[in-house]
Amino acid sequence: MTSQLSTARAASAAPAHIGEHLRQWRQRRHLSQLDLAGEADVSARHLSFVETGRAAPSRGMVLRLAERLDVPLRERNVLLVAAGFAPAFPQRGLDDPALSSARQAIDQVLKAHEPNPALAVDRYWNLVTANRMVGALLSGVAPRLLAPPVNVLRLCFHPEGLAPHTVNLAEWCAHLLERLHRQCEATADPELLKLYHELKAYPIPARQRPVNSAAVAIPFQLRHDGVTLSFISTTMVFGTPVDITLSELAIETFFPADEATVIRLKDMAAHRN
Repeated sequence: MTSQLSTARAASAAPAHIGEHLRQWRQRRHLSQLDLAGEADVSARHLSFVETGRAAPSRGMVLRLAERLDVPLRERNVLLVAAGFAPAFPQRGLDDPALSSARQAIDQVLKAHEPNPALAVDRYWNLVTANRMVGALLSGVAPRLLAPPVNVLRLCFHPEGLAPHTVNLAEWCAHLLERLHRQCEATADPELLKLYHELKAYPIPARQRPVNSAAVAIPFQLRHDGVTLSFISTTMVFGTPVDITLSELAIETFFPADEATVIRLKDMAAHRN
């Protein structure tokens, strides 16, 4: 796993012409030139010429190949610039008026999910916003870890964060690392790779046994005021976004995995009104 990430980091480190960019993405997706050419409706010969720099792709071809390769929007702009074209996808802040409907949708989801915790994170797992139940679960966390930007993964792994309070620390952190690893493989983003290696360095015990095949999900079990709360989580993303910020945003929602957690969360919510 580590060698794969090192290879991805090395491949993405140096500037490259458009052909090299495309070849790296094609290899990352484990496609042959013939496979990609067939999916993008171009000739394998022409694609080979593009990858070696003997032919220059049109703007439409760059976007078509990027779509077939499932290249993230941020990296599609990189491909366009490398080919000599202007970026196609904007990146706005969530406070931009153009994204007001998206921000309202996020706020509605988070609010409607109470008394269960829910939060939104960006590409690098930095906290964008959260409902009031998230803050209620962070007692005992070192204040410096809660200073913006709050990285949610670092919060889970850090010995001054949630790690000492997580009952199934090995299983939960292994699950998070696997998610981050898949994200690194999909994007080859140097900042994500850096975060991955940082998290690997924290003193997290190794998972002692394989995931129970009878389980429906790996729970997040958190000790809070002497009570163990158990959650299962889901991830929501915006469908067909054309803005980089929205394409990289994820909403993490947590649901009670047992009746005791349901009762406890309702009681916590009532006391926060």
